[in-house]
Amino acid sequence: MRAKLRPRLILRWIHILISIPIYGYIYSPFEKLPQYARPTRFVFFPLMVLTGLLMWKGHLVWRLFGWQNKRTERA
Repeated sequence: MRAKLRPRLILRWIHILISIPIYGYIYSPFEKLPQYARPTRFVFFPLMVLTGLLMWKGHLVWRLFGWQNKRTERA
């Protein structure tokens, strides 16, 4: 169980850390929005969506590419 939990834990922390600039974008003063717009739209938001999808349906992605857990191969 520990080996299966580690990639999900890493993805969860990346997801949380990437979402911090998005909160800054949403709650920043209107004058500062042009500074945050490009990195938020093209870097932080797509990475947050990608990590969220990998946490949600990552098991299907790993199966699609043939990367399986060693415990599932033995069973």
